Amino acid sequence: MNQVVSYSHYDVIVIGAGSAGIAAALGAAQNGAHTLLLESGPFAGGELLSGLPIDGCLNARGEWIVGGVVREILDAANKLGGYIGPVFDWRLNYGVCFDPEIIKLVIIEKLAQSKVKTWLHTFAENVVMEGRKIQGIMALNKSGRHLLTAKTYIDCSGDGDIAAMAGAPWEKGSAQGTLQPVSLVFRMGNVDYQKYLSFMRDNPEQFTLAENPIIDKTPAECAAAVYEKGLPFCVLDARSTFLGNAIKSGEMYPSTGIFMWPTSLQRREVGLNSTRLAGVDATNTAALSEALSTLSQQVGMCLSFLRNSAPGFENAHISGVAPRVGIRETRRILGEYVLTADDVLAGKKFDDGVAKGSHHIDLHGKGTDQERIPVRDGKSYDIPFCSLIPQNIQNLLVAGRCFSSTREANGSARVMGPCLSMGQAAGTAAALMVNNSSENVRDVSVEQLRATLKQHGAIIDGVH
Repeated sequence: MNQVVSYSHYDVIVIGAGSAGIAAALGAAQNGAHTLLLESGPFAGGELLSGLPIDGCLNARGEWIVGGVVREILDAANKLGGYIGPVFDWRLNYGVCFDPEIIKLVIIEKLAQSKVKTWLHTFAENVVMEGRKIQGIMALNKSGRHLLTAKTYIDCSGDGDIAAMAGAPWEKGSAQGTLQPVSLVFRMGNVDYQKYLSFMRDNPEQFTLAENPIIDKTPAECAAAVYEKGLPFCVLDARSTFLGNAIKSGEMYPSTGIFMWPTSLQRREVGLNSTRLAGVDATNTAALSEALSTLSQQVGMCLSFLRNSAPGFENAHISGVAPRVGIRETRRILGEYVLTADDVLAGKKFDDGVAKGSHHIDLHGKGTDQERIPVRDGKSYDIPFCSLIPQNIQNLLVAGRCFSSTREANGSARVMGPCLSMGQAAGTAAALMVNNSSENVRDVSVEQLRATLKQHGAIIDGVH
């Protein structure tokens, strides 16, 4: 049963095929590395397949701060009629909206076109170490157990599984062990956009508006502007009477709000992020599995509330549920540098910056609790390469929400825009190691890495 049934070698192995993982695999392959992408689920894409908008691609000033792989994916989606684009409601951030069903197909094809070898339904169960160097990954699937070796490995598991198994230090949650709640995103079709936006225009006090510190608009002016745009990118606020009273009466579960965005203009569809369950450690498989029942019940409650009470939803129906529970927070690997809240809020730039973020610090709590702190002056901050390098390991990089950061900084950089950028940076760095016959990630020339990323369309500098 424990016998290894196959052995194979690659230049780069990427573990986890969420947004960071697909970008890492594409970044490595497009720079000439023979690349394997491992994913425990049936599809590559992670939260991109839930339909969540890509946050953190633009700063609050409206400048694109993420390019490269993400633009390739969005351009391909646009050709298939599945791209809506950046949408803004004068909160703290733009959301880049798209059809998740189209993105699902785009990701499959992009990986294939770039000659990324993809193993789905495959779990990386252990690492083989020699000193501080990873010699191989033990992977398990229905075909059996496999020994997979590479020159460089990239942990995009979200939970930092590979880095933790290899001996890198890590932190999880707050100092008290608190973790942000998990959620289940869903979608509703046949929504009357205009009717709902008319409700928003006439009742701006019911929505989260006018948060952006660099735009001088009243909530009513913001609501009117969103109405004119005609796209339902908005948040029904739990502090308002409309949703707040429903929570108090038990018609709705406690949540900070109902976050809504367009996913398909053809289907008159919106995505919805509202469900939440606190107290779940998503590295505990049993606890994460048990959470699904509570979250699915909340989907039903929100569906009924909107159909019964929200103008424009009278004839709406459920059209999709995310293929996985959304996880905001687990392990943060401690790297050569730990990105801090001060770095984020000040929009700090680094000499070894290889990715950017701009999303507000966003820490969800239990029930209606949520902390939101904007980046000053609507700027972006750099994510330094040394924050992608775990301590104590020679040939491993991390990318995505498990990268080296404090809890507060992670509350900004965990969204998909920065994760895609980190992934592309890590994949490109791994390919440069192969090309330069290097065996240690610390030997990567940051100057060469930044130049190569720019050549592939990444945005490294030139914005606030």
